[in-house]
Amino acid sequence: MRTQVVVIGGGPSGLLLSQLLHVHGIDSVVLERKTKDYVLGRIRAGVLEQVFVDLMAQAGVADRLHAEGFEHNGTLIAYEDDSFRVDFRAQTGTPVVVYGQTEVTRDLYAAREAAGGNLIFNTEDVAIHGAETDAPYVTFTVDGQEQRIDADFVAGCDGFHGISRQTIPLNIRREYEKIYPFGWLGILSETPPVHHELIYASSARGFALCSMRNENLSRYYIQCSLSDSPEDWTDAAFWTELKRRIPAQFADSLVTGPSVEKSIAPLRSFVTEPMRWGRLFLCGDAAHIVPPTGAKGLNTAASDVHYLLNALRDYYENGSDQGIDAYSQNALARIWKAERFSWWFTSLLHRFPYQSEFDLKMQRAEIDFLRSNDAAQKAMAENYVGLPY
Repeated sequence: MRTQVVVIGGGPSGLLLSQLLHVHGIDSVVLERKTKDYVLGRIRAGVLEQVFVDLMAQAGVADRLHAEGFEHNGTLIAYEDDSFRVDFRAQTGTPVVVYGQTEVTRDLYAAREAAGGNLIFNTEDVAIHGAETDAPYVTFTVDGQEQRIDADFVAGCDGFHGISRQTIPLNIRREYEKIYPFGWLGILSETPPVHHELIYASSARGFALCSMRNENLSRYYIQCSLSDSPEDWTDAAFWTELKRRIPAQFADSLVTGPSVEKSIAPLRSFVTEPMRWGRLFLCGDAAHIVPPTGAKGLNTAASDVHYLLNALRDYYENGSDQGIDAYSQNALARIWKAERFSWWFTSLLHRFPYQSEFDLKMQRAEIDFLRSNDAAQKAMAENYVGLPY
């Protein structure tokens, strides 16, 4: 096979890039190591920045998002039994949109299939060759048959455990990482949300988050030990603990029910530099991870797609290498700001095992300052709704 761009990874970032390339007349092939059903079965976050929504519209796949997504004009921050609201629209003029990542992926698959996009599933032994040359190619096997795709460029959208980042030599890449000493236990329940906006709660028992997918599908999280497993927590135990961590007015109105999904996610901050090596570009989780507190995972992947799309368009439409040469620098400049916000928001709301009484007082003072200071709320809102590209 021959194509212009090989996209490794059939998740939302790879699909969005492929669809946007198609809109601008650039051919691509998407390789995914799992099945389509497996990818659609992943339960992920769904708070979208407006710039991400705009990218979906540019890709021609925003109709259902506009029809079914929920605009959130603010969020609640709670400390013990006290809470206050940060008004995104008043502070920035921009809301966020709640629309599940699974639905984003479903819409992108439908668009790629309708356009006759080349999506290859169940790929094994994927390897990138010649990335440092002008003639890269990718080999892989499907059903035991080895195949090869020659291309102009390779986009690594294959996540933290994928092969794309590992292709960049160790003497070239540098990795930065922070591991947090706790995880998030999350459940999905077919119950109405406890509140029409997200609630971020800090308590002496640990962090909690009340979120939603739609009017009858709620997503809740509590901070837990890294040694916990989902089997350690019955549904009843989860609901009891969640109620202890959120203000009484919400605990009293919380509608509980059986979990339809339950999992524990560890929290980490991670960035690799550079995000480009020759003709190989990294996008999304292949290059960086954020703790989910700031809802930046999918949104940072989308910003990478934005910068890479413009770089490739500049190459094919104008014959210029300028965008390609600047891709890593441009993408990382925004990524590190998103990393900073996610780190700050995580540090603000969670309980850490090594916190002293002084640390706890500082944490409370920081929350009080956020509550009372308009400039602090504006800075938080600007970061939460998404910094401009």
